[in-house]
Amino acid sequence: MTPPLKLIAYTAYREYPVREMRRRAREFAADMQRRRTVRDFSSRPVPRKIIEDCLRAAGSSPSGANRQPWHFVVVGDRKLKHRIREAAEQEEARFYGGRAPNDWLEALAPLGTDARKPFLEAAPWLIAIFSQSHTDAPDGRRRLNYYVSESVGIATGMLLSALHHAGLCGLTHTPSPMGFLNRILGRPASEKPFLLLVVGYPMDGVRIPNLRRKPLSEIVTWR
Repeated sequence: MTPPLKLIAYTAYREYPVREMRRRAREFAADMQRRRTVRDFSSRPVPRKIIEDCLRAAGSSPSGANRQPWHFVVVGDRKLKHRIREAAEQEEARFYGGRAPNDWLEALAPLGTDARKPFLEAAPWLIAIFSQSHTDAPDGRRRLNYYVSESVGIATGMLLSALHHAGLCGLTHTPSPMGFLNRILGRPASEKPFLLLVVGYPMDGVRIPNLRRKPLSEIVTWR
């Protein structure tokens, strides 16, 4: 039986006056409303330290039993990005060429996406996010992780928010299957690729779909 964790005082909590809380919540919501996915990235370099701090934010995410079942592989090497693009485009060609159901292709059609993924080479950074179904304890025992998809999903959302807050754009890319990421990036079979995040500055003059976001009344029920 694992002994219980020692409890310590929570001294980092900050309480704000209600007026300040409302301002902070309103400003954060407005800032996040500006966040948009782009598919055309500039090749301008982004300092590694910025990515590191955004990953620190993601690593502070809550997780089931505090197992922190995630691993982030940050790719800046041009040759590796090229290999990832080649492998991703092979899977995407199969997806668009017959693997995807017609209703899914119809849903994607207004966005104008296809099997070509040049952003995988153009952007300065790719972040491959892996989920870990289990971890090995120091004594060699295998420990199962719990609520893995939920935990990694929350961490990914926090990473996207941190990148946007820093002034960068991100694109969530999920070619299926993504097993090639394990092979190219040298990750063990016990890890499952969760998502490939493309990170950088938007290309000058980039254009985005004129999407409608659901209003609060459509996504919230008060009881």
